[in-house]
Amino acid sequence: MGDDLLIYGSYGYTGALITETADEEGLEPTLAGRRAEPVERQATDRGLDHRVFSLDHPTVVESNISEFDVILNCAGPFSATADPLVAACIETGTDYLDITGEIAAFEATAERDRDAEKADVTLLPGVGFDVVPTDCLAAYLHTKHSDADRLSLAIDGLGTFSPGTLKSVIEGLSQGGAARIDGAIESVPPAWKVRDIDLGGGASTAVTIPWGDVSTAYYTTGIPNVETYATIPSYAATMMRKTGPLTSLLGVSPIQRALKGIVDATVSGPTADERARSTTRIWGEIEGDGKRVAARLRTPDTYEFTARTATEIARRVCDDDIESGFQTPASAFGPEFVLEFDGVEREDVGGR
Repeated sequence: MGDDLLIYGSYGYTGALITETADEEGLEPTLAGRRAEPVERQATDRGLDHRVFSLDHPTVVESNISEFDVILNCAGPFSATADPLVAACIETGTDYLDITGEIAAFEATAERDRDAEKADVTLLPGVGFDVVPTDCLAAYLHTKHSDADRLSLAIDGLGTFSPGTLKSVIEGLSQGGAARIDGAIESVPPAWKVRDIDLGGGASTAVTIPWGDVSTAYYTTGIPNVETYATIPSYAATMMRKTGPLTSLLGVSPIQRALKGIVDATVSGPTADERARSTTRIWGEIEGDGKRVAARLRTPDTYEFTARTATEIARRVCDDDIESGFQTPASAFGPEFVLEFDGVEREDVGGR
């Protein structure tokens, strides 16, 4: 292989931020996507090479990625893009990264672990905000209590959204909630559990939601029971529970198309000033054998953070600084990896 990094979906909101960061840090990525005009414009503006191809035909995908060491997939929803790119990477010996936060995408990629090991290929999804900080926090807590059998994670401060993020959320609306129970991922109702959690600004109402850590935390820690939460206004928790029986209607194709059309028409993603003012707080707790350990993280804006973590992970994988097979960020780089980035703070918050 002659070139190092290909960024697929480089012209989307998050992909463009990652491309800018990777280019500024000297990775000189090749840019790619299925639409010629935005890829060509972006590549010309930055003086970078580019490729234009869809993911519909395996032989086309393989021919376009075979010369690269690493592909970073930024094209969501990943329910549609991860499988064809992972399959092509295993065939061509190309390491695969993405920025998904989708449980199903993580699970599908994890199932290719043995195939990837045989092909000496690394599969490392979730190299952005979801799940780098939460995964590292889960791994850190596990070092404090290795016999724990229950993990809870919560996120606050998600005030900025890109079009791609919202479209992934829309795809998941019809699926209700999810939690890992006794080692298996189970469907649960929306707002299945409600609890008060202090993420650093006092107790806030939090409800269970299906973050990617329901998948990844199990592979990182082996903890069989995982619940993930987000803070919301208390009235919203009540509304989620009351409207739970209607969630299946949100999966109907016309409704999905309409909601995604609204996103395309009205959402452009946070501005640079909005990202600069945004911070995110994360809380984690593990329990077992009568012992409880908890800690918190504070990070910069989710998109700025994603651009930095994705670029750094891509650089390390290009340098062959990782084992083959399926990996999570913390299994690859350890629980302290998140603290290598400016603006990240971690604190223990007691236990019993």
